[in-house]
Amino acid sequence: MRTSPARQKAAGTNPSRRQPGCSSRRLGDLAGRAVALSPAVPAGFDAPLSHHHKIIGRWVAQQAPTDQLFGLSEARRFIEQRFRQAVLDIIGVNTLADLRVFVLAGDGAGQPPALAIICDSVGQIDMGWIELTNVLANTLKGSVAPVGWRAAAYGALHDLAAVLPLFGFHEMMEELSGYYWDGETDDEGARHALVTFHGQDPDDLTLPSHIEARRPDYMLPENADPLKKLPPALRSAIKRVTAAADAVRAVKEPGNAWRFDGYEILGYMPEYEDAATLPALTLVPFDVYAQELDEIAQHGMEYGFHNVAGICQLTDAATLDQWFASLRLGAELIAAAQELIDLDVSKVRP
Repeated sequence: MRTSPARQKAAGTNPSRRQPGCSSRRLGDLAGRAVALSPAVPAGFDAPLSHHHKIIGRWVAQQAPTDQLFGLSEARRFIEQRFRQAVLDIIGVNTLADLRVFVLAGDGAGQPPALAIICDSVGQIDMGWIELTNVLANTLKGSVAPVGWRAAAYGALHDLAAVLPLFGFHEMMEELSGYYWDGETDDEGARHALVTFHGQDPDDLTLPSHIEARRPDYMLPENADPLKKLPPALRSAIKRVTAAADAVRAVKEPGNAWRFDGYEILGYMPEYEDAATLPALTLVPFDVYAQELDEIAQHGMEYGFHNVAGICQLTDAATLDQWFASLRLGAELIAAAQELIDLDVSKVRP
């Protein structure tokens, strides 16, 4: 579904964005925590309905036929309320990430309206029992599950990248490669860069192997138990995540709510050009890699992270039907991941 931010940047695509509030052709947050219209669509006057209202309005009319007659301002409110409620019925119960839907105006010619899913959450995803490793966890937060269980569950959470702007350990290492070692990825190349070009003491270097060595046991794929050796409850939870991710990845265009296209995003929201390429969410534990995460996230903290979860051009009511169907698939993936994180491993039988 997505390539890493570093690879996209190398290809000339900047998928990131500034924080909300920048001027763009974004019309209104029709399906987020609040509703607001663009000044171009005055709610107090009978201005003609814009293209995005007409498309969404046709979809609303198909979903809930009515004989009621509306003025233009009433029609706008009715369309927005029905659309907003339909979206919140799907993503409003999600607690893993704070998602909103924006309607983007397009240019009125060759660029149609579009729907963008924005993730307002920033930082590490709380992985619950999966990241419990220290000795105090046995007394403060319950028993620590076997490493094979935790590693298998941690690996499954990477499937969230099918819908959320998310990076893992390997993506962090890509960012650190440019930040620390001039693009080098192994110890020999990193040592040469640090000593030759940065004048650092050869006996006091931070090398890729040093960061690799700090990974907790649950982050190592080789520690994961195979599914057949996991307890039934955990095995089922992981399978639900995998199946939901496969369903999202199988969605074809048009109408894919979780489709990611960096060039298209910039076409609608050019203010993202200067923002960071780093995704807003991570599976890298902050308590282990606080310094590294702070350093690679500095640009994002100043100018905004890449937090677009998907963009879909809105051409007709049929496309909106497909968009809602794929939106639901993504919500099911997020819900399955949350269930895995919330699993009470103290009650799971081996």
